[in-house]
Amino acid sequence: MTKNRENAQISVAQASDQPAILDLIPMLADFDVPAARNPDDLWMSDAELIRQHFAGSAPQTRVLVVKGAEQQLLGFALVSIGEEPLSHASNAHLEAIVVAPEGRGLGLGRRLMAATEHLAREEGVSSVTLNAFANNRRARNLYESLGFDGELIRYIKRLPSEPSA
Repeated sequence: MTKNRENAQISVAQASDQPAILDLIPMLADFDVPAARNPDDLWMSDAELIRQHFAGSAPQTRVLVVKGAEQQLLGFALVSIGEEPLSHASNAHLEAIVVAPEGRGLGLGRRLMAATEHLAREEGVSSVTLNAFANNRRARNLYESLGFDGELIRYIKRLPSEPSA
């Protein structure tokens, strides 16, 4: 396969795309996952949201896909339309974005992000939000280069289970 970004096309996902999207979704844990985290926890709820979307039971979700010249799935973006948690203004939240290894280095992540912003504008929302792990430098570099502002820091403290009485 020749790597050619011009041949890649972004569109709204169809039901027939679901299996390929679900094959890619574990790649959400394709970085140095914090030791205390189960990598499956990083993508299982997004996989369920994808299933709900295609079953018609998640009307707030939108799924965009990028496909190569042979119509192979090279990536996707999962977006939920709702409220921004602090201001309650309309918002598009990027739940997940994945580019397959064979699609990396072609600018497909940037193109999916641009398509997500275009979708958000069409939906009439006032912002796009997303979450990223602090040590996921590849993702954070992309988001920051696109003008996203890392405004919140989430802390976690793991509590030991209490001894039995």
